[in-house]
Amino acid sequence: MYDVLVIGAGPTGLALAVDLARRGVRALVVERAEGLFPGSRGKGVQPRTREVLDDLGVGEAIAAAGGPYPVAMVWQDGVRRGEHQMFDDSEEPGDSPYREPWMVPQWRTQEILAARLAELGGEVAFGRELVGITQDGEGVTAVFASGPALRARYAVAADGGRSTVRRALGIAMAGETVDPRPVLVADVRVEGLDRENWHVFPPADGAGFLALCPLAGTRDFQLTAQFPEGADIDLSLDGIRAVLAARSHLAAEAVTQVLWASDFRPRAALADAFRQGRIFLAGDAAHVHSPAGGQGLNTSVQDAYNLGWKLGAVLGGRAPDSLLDTYGEERRPVAAEMLGLSTRIHRGEARRGAATRQLGLGYRESSLAVETRTDLPEDAVRAGDRAPDGDAGDGARLFDAFRGPHWTLLAVGAAPGAALPALPTARTVRAPSQAAYGDGLYLVRPDGYVGWAGTTAAGAARYADRTGL
Repeated sequence: MYDVLVIGAGPTGLALAVDLARRGVRALVVERAEGLFPGSRGKGVQPRTREVLDDLGVGEAIAAAGGPYPVAMVWQDGVRRGEHQMFDDSEEPGDSPYREPWMVPQWRTQEILAARLAELGGEVAFGRELVGITQDGEGVTAVFASGPALRARYAVAADGGRSTVRRALGIAMAGETVDPRPVLVADVRVEGLDRENWHVFPPADGAGFLALCPLAGTRDFQLTAQFPEGADIDLSLDGIRAVLAARSHLAAEAVTQVLWASDFRPRAALADAFRQGRIFLAGDAAHVHSPAGGQGLNTSVQDAYNLGWKLGAVLGGRAPDSLLDTYGEERRPVAAEMLGLSTRIHRGEARRGAATRQLGLGYRESSLAVETRTDLPEDAVRAGDRAPDGDAGDGARLFDAFRGPHWTLLAVGAAPGAALPALPTARTVRAPSQAAYGDGLYLVRPDGYVGWAGTTAAGAARYADRTGL
């Protein structure tokens, strides 16, 4: 029997599998396709997600594989009419090594995560299409179209917006159509356009927009084009060539190759629950976004990051099963918030600004956030907040200390050293006073959020017992 069966080898499933593997959890990823997803689809990695990927051991690979977003160039009648800023300038404080979104095609992100999983001894079983799933008091049984059934103590559905698992469980997904007009998205090779700009061709003569974005680290462009409601979209090479010729100054033959193509109707939907017994929903199986805000892949990877350490603690016998209830408690409100943001951006009601970078998201209302201090300044770091980077002394950074699958006991400034609790499974770090933190003690969770905070250690040991620390 496996500890965890992860259903779906997209960014969510692979990130979760990496996190579990580094914790020594015996997990298997099953994927119905014969290989990894081949298209760009989600291409933006937000700063918070870059922090997560750095902690999972792929930060350098992601940096090498991608690049910054180019400035958009607006065309009309074959003439460059001016630049357009897709993203507002960052106004975030300097408490993260990452400030702006980073472009990496989804297929490349998945390759990097899959390589990291293999490095850790993890496994992906391709060609395993799930057709049924049941659970009992001891575990989960998954049945496939071919091959033997599998047993695991827990299962995580990371199998996309049309999740077979979610439907089998009968978990409803409420939502709305963000825009009834379908959108074509394709990875193409194009001649006659520079790679320094994101090329935008505004709607004309009743047709929808066309955009061609050079995909960083590749020779490809991501083509997106909007169509009238009810239109049938031709995904063939000839069909895509016709769209390009009709909506830009380029000849049809400028498209030399179509590497991948799909169409979708932008929608927003949220599952009613993220857990049913021993089975969890994560990523698109739990929430479906319009791609306009660049939040879908990022919210999904952070679902995995939240769930991974909790599964590890419960499976390791260090925490009660009830810890796993906090996954939905924490992640569902965040997903709802990001869905609203994505929808507003799609409809032109919000900009791609600080909120899209996800550095300000936190869990202050969570039952795992225990703040014992009073009369804090408005901008103080509190329990439930993302633990910011900072000076760890001797030229080191706090993020260097946080990196890894452990908890961190952080003593800042005048925190009484003699009163530090004995927590042998946590890394203890003493840091000088600094603006981002007030002097005190902080228990930083494995996913980089402050779980408990106080001026003395009173209550820290009790919190540690509850969370598996």
